[in-house]
Amino acid sequence: MKYKDYYETLGVPRDADLEQIKKAYRQLARTHHPDMSKAPDAEARFKEAAEAYATLKDPAKRAAYDELGQPQPGAEFSPPPHWQQDFSTRGQSFDNVDLADLLAAMGRGHGARGFMPVNGHDLETSITLTLANARQGSTVKLHLHDDSGERVLEVTVPPGVRQDQKLRLRGKGGKGQHGGRNGDIYLHITLAPHPVFRPDGLDLYFDLALTPWEAALGAGVEVPTLDGPVLLTIPAGTRSGRKLRLRGRGLLAGQSDIYALVHIDVPPTLSEAERALYQELARISNFNPRVVAPKENPT
Repeated sequence: MKYKDYYETLGVPRDADLEQIKKAYRQLARTHHPDMSKAPDAEARFKEAAEAYATLKDPAKRAAYDELGQPQPGAEFSPPPHWQQDFSTRGQSFDNVDLADLLAAMGRGHGARGFMPVNGHDLETSITLTLANARQGSTVKLHLHDDSGERVLEVTVPPGVRQDQKLRLRGKGGKGQHGGRNGDIYLHITLAPHPVFRPDGLDLYFDLALTPWEAALGAGVEVPTLDGPVLLTIPAGTRSGRKLRLRGRGLLAGQSDIYALVHIDVPPTLSEAERALYQELARISNFNPRVVAPKENPT
């Protein structure tokens, strides 16, 4: 059996932590992927990096690998005696066995007998959705890197997902070996910023500007939703800061809402007629927002 220096393959020190190992592998995978590189040895180097990463990211496999010491890369060597005993219990031998296959066959620790089931690794990735796609649901393509290299997976995201939600895709992760179960994918959801709406859980908020007369007299105004504009009834006497609800229009249709946060705006300039009307209103009105109205006597 020939020794392979997986640390040298990834270009990391032997005491590298998992993040260093992941970063090194991702860089090599991008550099040597056959779709990205035209070098004649690109595919071989891509597979070497994937093999090294598959061992070093798994604590048990890495511990078993480190036990081999540091033979010269390519040198013939024999694993520790107890490995030979465990591996040969089913009539196997080290003849013509690849190092990566041996590490997988030894299972998740020493003392394993023959080819024990090895569960596939869980994977984590993230996607960014528009609010419209979050409300309607969407189909996205995930570009994944795992033990077998790069693959593309098409995933259906259900309607009504929210910011920072994590979806579990069972059995879509790394492949199990020797009867072990496949791993899962954990998909982290990020919602893209929207020019109008601000999500809060499954509800949406936006700012609604009203004229003084719309707020005082009441009105019907057109407001946006993710499904298109609708008419919102403004009750007479609406004050700045009030929340007006559009039921069922949030990220989960029928079960979450949109809230319009009211603020009252005034014209930046006035015509002579408008100024005269405001002056007349000021003359005849007794309303003073800075005076607290007395509470009614409950008796």
